[in-house]
Amino acid sequence: MFDLSPIAVPDLSGRTVLVTGAGRGIGAALAGLLAEKGARVYAGVVGAATPEDRERLRKCTIIDLDVTDPAAIATTLTRIRTESGALDALVNNAGVIAPIGHVDALATESLRPAFEVNTLGLHRMTCAALPMLIAARGVVVNAGTGAATTPMEGWAAYCSSKAAARMLTLMFAKDLEGKGVQFFFCGIPPTDTTMQLEIRTAGLNPISRITKADLVRPEVPASVMAWLCGPDARALDDVLLDVRDDFFRAMMNG
Repeated sequence: MFDLSPIAVPDLSGRTVLVTGAGRGIGAALAGLLAEKGARVYAGVVGAATPEDRERLRKCTIIDLDVTDPAAIATTLTRIRTESGALDALVNNAGVIAPIGHVDALATESLRPAFEVNTLGLHRMTCAALPMLIAARGVVVNAGTGAATTPMEGWAAYCSSKAAARMLTLMFAKDLEGKGVQFFFCGIPPTDTTMQLEIRTAGLNPISRITKADLVRPEVPASVMAWLCGPDARALDDVLLDVRDDFFRAMMNG
């Protein structure tokens, strides 16, 4: 359906990367790929990863990291500072789609968890990591989605919190201009993950009717985000990107 394939990722030896939401799906594929390319990877997970994803993370340092918990974030960054002395890239990949339902039927408080993870979690992680990222002239890659700009039936929590995350990314880029840190919000197409299973189960909009065979493999967005953690991404000026951009498609075909 999307005709997308992974792109080549350069050697990342000597770089330290922290990935949130690395326990499964795109996050696990990304963390594993970064490690395969030589990066020192801290894989933030919540709960137990599947055996398959544990295998992907075998070269990573696995950390219990809940992006809604300031103490866990502080502990993680202290450990990275102690063990690695630097942080070159932060990938804010942790995300939730629940609750799914028509906006008028959702209790206001039910929206809070999505904002705590998708929006405020991004802000907490980025602010906590900034001292090391500024010192390293590093990069922040935020997992994006078309739902940040296009309303989808039943996704009030996800669309709204991701729209806020998109603007937060732009605000970080604006307010930290000149500090040497790059910021990217990278849109990801419908991908074969646990989140997509939740979407299909709810069955509320056209995305839920995309067959599993037509979904993008996690390795595709993982390769793009891994590339953004590398040296070649320094040449990019745009903050808002998408895995389906012609720029990345050219690398898929070349």
